[in-house]
Amino acid sequence: MNDANPPNRCRIVLIAPPLLPAEQICAAFEGGDIASLILPDNGMDDASFQAFAEKIVPAAQGAGIAVIIAGDSRIAGRVQADGIHVEAKSKELAETIERLAGKMMVGASGAKTRDEALELGEERPDYMFFGRFGYDNKPEPHHRNLALGEWWAEMISIPCIVMGGSELASVETVAATGAEFVALSSAVFADGRDPRAAIAAANALLDETAPRFED
Repeated sequence: MNDANPPNRCRIVLIAPPLLPAEQICAAFEGGDIASLILPDNGMDDASFQAFAEKIVPAAQGAGIAVIIAGDSRIAGRVQADGIHVEAKSKELAETIERLAGKMMVGASGAKTRDEALELGEERPDYMFFGRFGYDNKPEPHHRNLALGEWWAEMISIPCIVMGGSELASVETVAATGAEFVALSSAVFADGRDPRAAIAAANALLDETAPRFED
């Protein structure tokens, strides 16, 4: 479960993978500190996705985890999520931020270059995400995401999330960039892996190796 005082270092953001029962996702919450959970629809229709989210959101929020719905603000509102994740150009992002101002956080992704990231950043999202859902299929994080995260963390005050790899040790590599958050999915939810133990191990690695942020 999450502490009242979160650790002063890179923290974990969980990405729910496709075809995983809600119970297995919720099991990860017992493993230790998790800052937030992003729920993509993973190809589900609206009714199925809403029913899926309704099983997870109360459990996550009860554990102190912010829940972010990817792409659909209507469902985010219906399930009382904390935010929405948008992969879009700057105009659509700006419209979403304006529409949801004061109601829920809005995070952004989709930038593949520094210029694209700066363009999205001008709209002042609550966070910038470097990576793509479902592409954490190699042990190490993608080098482009690491490079963008390191540059962003050094230059821009908006927090960033960098997608980790399929191995838990990838949290060390992401933390070393100075990014505020490391996103994990397959590293926690791979076949045969205990989500509780994976989160506990990832937090232990971060406790041991992650740089501490300035107060």
